Amino acid sequence: MLTGSEIRRKFLDFFIQKQHREVHSSSLVPANDPTLLFTNAGMNQFKDVFLGLEKRDYARATTSQKCVRAGGKHNDLENVGFTNRHHTFFEMLGNFSFGDYFKKDAIAYAWELITSPEWFGIDKEKLYATIFDGSPLDDIPRDDEAEQLWLEVGIPKERVFAMGMKDNFWQMGDTGPCGPCSEIHYDMGPAASDQGHTDCKFGCECGRYVEIWNLVFMQYDRQPRVEAPMMLGFKRLPKPSIDTGAGLERLAAVLQGVISNYETDLFTPLIKRAAELVGESRKRAQLEETYAVWKEQGLPPSRTAGLRKKLEEEAQAEYTASLRVIADHARAATFLISDGVLPSNEGRGYVLRRIMRRAMRRAWDHGQTKPFFYEMVPAVRDLMCDAYPELEESAEQVAKAVLAEESRFARTLGAGLRELEEQFVKLMTDGVATTKAGRTVKEGREIAERVLSQPEPEMGSLVGPLPGDVAFKLWDTFGLHPDFIKEACRDQGIPFDQAGFDRAMAEQRERARASWKGGSKQFASPVYLQLPALSAPGTIELFEGYRQTQSHGCLVRFMVRGGQPVAQVLEGEEGEVFLDHTPFYAESGGQVGDRGWLYSDDHNTVVAEVTGCYYPVQGVRAHQVAAKQAIRVGQKVDAVVDTAIREATMRNHTATHLLHAGLREVLGKHVKQAGSLVAPNHLRFDFSHFTGVEDEELQDIEDIINKEVLRNEKVEIVENVPIDVAVNEYHAMALFGEKYGDRVRVIKIGDFSTELCGGTHTGATGEIGLIKILKEGSVSSGVRRIEAVTGEGSLRHFRKDHELESVVAALTTHSETASPAEALKLELEKKDAEIKRLARELDQARMKSASSSTANISDKVKEVRGVKVLTHRVDNLERAQMRALVDQLRDKLGSAVVVLGSASNGNVSLIVGVTKDLTSRIQAGKVIGPVAQRVGGKGGGRPDLAEAGGKNVAALDSALSEAYSVVESLLR
Repeated sequence: MLTGSEIRRKFLDFFIQKQHREVHSSSLVPANDPTLLFTNAGMNQFKDVFLGLEKRDYARATTSQKCVRAGGKHNDLENVGFTNRHHTFFEMLGNFSFGDYFKKDAIAYAWELITSPEWFGIDKEKLYATIFDGSPLDDIPRDDEAEQLWLEVGIPKERVFAMGMKDNFWQMGDTGPCGPCSEIHYDMGPAASDQGHTDCKFGCECGRYVEIWNLVFMQYDRQPRVEAPMMLGFKRLPKPSIDTGAGLERLAAVLQGVISNYETDLFTPLIKRAAELVGESRKRAQLEETYAVWKEQGLPPSRTAGLRKKLEEEAQAEYTASLRVIADHARAATFLISDGVLPSNEGRGYVLRRIMRRAMRRAWDHGQTKPFFYEMVPAVRDLMCDAYPELEESAEQVAKAVLAEESRFARTLGAGLRELEEQFVKLMTDGVATTKAGRTVKEGREIAERVLSQPEPEMGSLVGPLPGDVAFKLWDTFGLHPDFIKEACRDQGIPFDQAGFDRAMAEQRERARASWKGGSKQFASPVYLQLPALSAPGTIELFEGYRQTQSHGCLVRFMVRGGQPVAQVLEGEEGEVFLDHTPFYAESGGQVGDRGWLYSDDHNTVVAEVTGCYYPVQGVRAHQVAAKQAIRVGQKVDAVVDTAIREATMRNHTATHLLHAGLREVLGKHVKQAGSLVAPNHLRFDFSHFTGVEDEELQDIEDIINKEVLRNEKVEIVENVPIDVAVNEYHAMALFGEKYGDRVRVIKIGDFSTELCGGTHTGATGEIGLIKILKEGSVSSGVRRIEAVTGEGSLRHFRKDHELESVVAALTTHSETASPAEALKLELEKKDAEIKRLARELDQARMKSASSSTANISDKVKEVRGVKVLTHRVDNLERAQMRALVDQLRDKLGSAVVVLGSASNGNVSLIVGVTKDLTSRIQAGKVIGPVAQRVGGKGGGRPDLAEAGGKNVAALDSALSEAYSVVESLLR
């Protein structure tokens, strides 16, 4: 029996024998493709090749592509773990032809690989094929060719089925390359039927017939019709292409003879590890408690046997699903974090956080309240490192990131429990719960000692339901599972708004779909498709900027203004100019585009100022210009880069390479670039790291990289290196935001730094001058940022420091051994200590004044229906001081309701305290609500203590007076 790793290798080896280039999996973060949330198919890294925007030096490729589908339109997250074939992370095996072979070879290759005894040897009698049935409305015929080819390789006609546009026609986007597809399905047998079917036929969606491979025949181009631009039409592509995808997990299930992907060796070691970490099912333990109660009640086993079996099966199924969720999500989290995605509250990071917390919640449901998920990372590494050796290096740091998120989620969950308590208190304020005294939320004792404890209210009152949107927030933001919330509501006698929760869930899914279009990348703006550099083979623009900053006799081949092609740009107008050769570097990889000038052919007159340069399509530079004279298509110009700006930018770019290497040397090899900006006046470098960088570490980094500057090491540039050689032999680091082709450019600085980079650089490190780190800080969870300057920027910084040093010297007195910074720090600490001392004295004086004002407080106490009630105004007290004063007054009065109000800086603070003996009759939250409304505020809290705030200081006295009547109304 083939293992999952052997299946992967065998697939790739088969196509290598068929003259395909093996291409390593691309990152899960799509390069230069904001339309995709994650890489979700094998063709993603070849998308620009299929679109005609990129060319490779091979026409056939094969890959095992790591993929994630957990957001956007591919969002089946809630199904993962509960079905046999849903995953967040999976591997897509594929073979691709870029205008080389087509249907005949694609079908023949697929059939040979899956049926030949030398390869996978799958039983032919269990295989079915589907073809495209045609679409008369779109003038696309039935794919008779594919059907005939399947018959020729040996599939009987009765096992070839035709399907429509929905199932068997693939489109990259609303426009662009598309075509019919042909799927290969495998009959898993009746045991695989989710609905228990024993004799269903192909086409039944019960789970018996599983798609294992999809062959996409890209032969059409979908574009607006010339005669009716509002309608789309299909035209045949001159060079049809092939894009296929076979799920490794599904193939493994077939070849290993199991029904579920989770029963293959790609998952079983992870599920076993998850079981070790999670422990036994808590629900099974709870069933034992139930059985004990049945026995005490004298129920005979014959009466409970059926129910007992059902409960145990349900508990086991739920436990099994939880282990599957943890195993699947551990794979996704490990690979996503390794590729630079970190948990956050937006975009990719938000999806990762949801995946991780879903796994964590599953463990907590079974009583595992300690961090455990981070221990799944080594298990994933050990299982997958043969195919993805990069995991060896990243696993340790990935585990740290997971542990940090687990700890963060534990705190968030605690906040969620407090939020749930506040929601219940709020509902109790508006109505009365029909619960028994002293009841608590049962679920969650392992996480919080006590969530709620409400006194027994008057019977017969009705509390409004917990709103569905509130419940959804508690789940989505704080991680409280809906079942947990329902149990808490049931314990408190509070209805649960299921319909509102379902609406909020549906709205969240719609937002997720809307935020990422997923899977569709359009052609560039139609105007750029008219560029001569694209339409005429062999005339792609020549970039000369690596070796010079001036190019003479450049032909203006195309111009754009206002989004439209134009023949000329007049004086005073702005537009975009495209030249046949140019020295201007276009913005890429974090480096800003060059600026400069276009001169007339007299080499002396400025025709246009170049304010920037960028790529509207790959390989073609748009020079953004402000015309000083009229400039026309066909005109010859001299293109001149502003060398001062270019050289300053080069210094900063080479410095980022040194900085990257210095960070990895001091902080660890887990550090990876997560973004950058290389401008002439400064550099910004984002990197993965989970704690702040200490001042001593920053100084070490600065020392190390400046030593490299002083060595004046040559910056070696190696052009046109095969990507495999660059990564495996040069050990080059890939930079964030760059998209690499099959051949790359390597920047090597001695033995200190080797990276893939297309930017411009100094000839030697000494040209940088000096690198000065200005600041370091957090960008998001797990991502830090350093800003620095080089060359003249460093000089300007040191001049400013010298000016500041003179000012500090005038403000402080320090010994010659102390630096100005140390002297200033000492002076500020002295001032801060003095301010804190004065603040304490002021607080003590205010508290003393407030306490003395209560010396004869009994004169202000009123008796309301036998209950002592005190209201008192104590301005300029902090909340903590007011709480302390309430405690003093409750102790002094013994049994009473105390209401304090304070005005400070235009704000009102209110606090109500009720002695314990009265909380069964009067709750503090019900007193403070109406009082707070008088000052334009609201509040809540426990039955014995509640707080509120407001803005209407003028109404404070009348609000305090209102408290007596509020108490009286509650005592009726």
